[in-house]
Amino acid sequence: MDSKPVLYTYFRSSSAARVRIALNLKRIAYEARPINLAAGEHLSEAYTSQNPEALLPYMLIDGNAISQSVAILEYLEETRPEMPLLPKDPAHRAQVRAIVGAICCDIQPLQNLRVLKTLPKDQQAEHAHGVITRGLGVVEKMLEKCAGKFCVGDQVTLADCCLIPQLGNAYRFAVDLSPFSLIQAVEANANSLDAFRQAHWTQQPDCPPELRNNSA
Repeated sequence: MDSKPVLYTYFRSSSAARVRIALNLKRIAYEARPINLAAGEHLSEAYTSQNPEALLPYMLIDGNAISQSVAILEYLEETRPEMPLLPKDPAHRAQVRAIVGAICCDIQPLQNLRVLKTLPKDQQAEHAHGVITRGLGVVEKMLEKCAGKFCVGDQVTLADCCLIPQLGNAYRFAVDLSPFSLIQAVEANANSLDAFRQAHWTQQPDCPPELRNNSA
């Protein structure tokens, strides 16, 4: 485990941001290799020859190549447990994984670039807005049963690693977060931590300079 892990990432990718947050929380140094989704670099032969899914994130670590953000998060948790992002209690672990699933399976995939490109341009923003609003409404209800300072209790977990980047998508599509008081409280607590601030899309090396002052 001596060589530095490599993370293929894109500054606007909420899926990649989940992993960036976890790496920061676990204090794992890594090399970021940006792949420009907007320019279609993920579809290039150079990239798909490594990752046939043509998606981000993609990670090279411990001699392994791992795709899918949740698989990467679980791998990091299992191989670097010193700063745990899953609770010890099995029921609490299940709550974390349920929130992760609600975001990573039921919200983000339905509003990502690949889906939006299948819709007429004048319908894309409305579609994403609706998906995110409905999905966050579900997450808010889930938090009623388990939230403390963070999604599940008072310690940061994988659920927080997934929720905060999704809120970046919410801001991008002008979703009103005022009905979601628990989500807003978790966001405020997460944003007080360097690990989350440093993983924000505006802080990434491939973020265009003209967008760096945008805090949404």
